[in-house]
Amino acid sequence: MEGDRTLDLGIANAALSHLSYHPGEREFYRAAGSLNNALSSRLMQITPPFGYTRIVPLRRDHKVRLPAPGEIPAFARTLNAIPISFAEFAPVARDYPIAFATGDGGKTFAAMAILGLASEENLFCDGAAWAPGTYVPAYARRYPFCMAKVSLDNVQQQNRLICVENDDLDDAAGEPMFDAQGQPLEKWKAIERLLTEYEADLERSRELCSILADYGLLEQFTMQANLNQGGSLQIAGMNRVADKKLETLNAAQLKNLLKKGILARVYAHQLSLDNFARLLDRRAARKA
Repeated sequence: MEGDRTLDLGIANAALSHLSYHPGEREFYRAAGSLNNALSSRLMQITPPFGYTRIVPLRRDHKVRLPAPGEIPAFARTLNAIPISFAEFAPVARDYPIAFATGDGGKTFAAMAILGLASEENLFCDGAAWAPGTYVPAYARRYPFCMAKVSLDNVQQQNRLICVENDDLDDAAGEPMFDAQGQPLEKWKAIERLLTEYEADLERSRELCSILADYGLLEQFTMQANLNQGGSLQIAGMNRVADKKLETLNAAQLKNLLKKGILARVYAHQLSLDNFARLLDRRAARKA
C-alpha cells in the first residue's frame, strides 16, 4: 500500500531552464578562437542552462563525443518535466501531458512536457535511452550543444553563443564538426539548424505563455488518481488553460490567439492532459 500522498511535481527549476540561467555558475573566457571572431580578446561570462555542468564556446577545431541515437543525457534521466518549444506542442501532446509551470509566483510561465509523477522520476527513461517510439523533446536532443547567454565585459549580449559541454570534448574519441579548412561538415549543419531553430521557437513559446497569462487563462490544477496497488496519488504544482476562462475572451483576443497559432496549441495542451493516464500505466508497469 502506498497510501494517500500529495506530491508537488517540483518542476519549477526545470521550467526556468529556458527562461533564465543559474546565477553563481558563470565561467569566464577570452573569446579568441570561438566561432564568432568579432568577440575576440574580450572577456566573456557564460552561464550554463539547466542540466549542463560547464560549457565552453564551440571552436572549429573541437572534437565532440556525440550521443548515440536515442541516448538520454545524464541530467534528463531524472527529470520529471522538460521545457518544450512552440512547434513541439503537437508531437509532445501525442505522448506526454503538457502543463504550464512557474518558478516566480506566476510572473512568468513555461510550457512543459510531464515525464514523471514524482521527483526525479522520468518514466520515459529506459536505462540510458529514451523509450522507443516516443518523441524526444528538443531540449534533450540538442545536448551536448546549447545556445547560452553571454556577457561581454559585464554587459549582457542580446544574441546567444553556441556552446558545448566541456566534458564531451575529446580529441581522441570525438568527432570533428568542421573540416581542415574550417568549413562546416554536414552533421554540424544539421545540429546548428536544430539549435538556431529551437532557440527561435523558444521565443515563440515564451510569447505564448505570456499571452495566456496576460489574458488570465491559466489556472492551477491537481492531478488525482487511485493507484491499482492501493492508495491515491495527487500531483500539484501545475497550471492549465481553463475552458471557462476561454469562453470569456472577447473577439479581439480570440482573433489574436488564432492569428498567432496559439489557439491550436491550447487545444493540443488540453487534449494532452489525458496522457496522465499513460504515465500512471507506465508507473504501474515499472512496479509490477
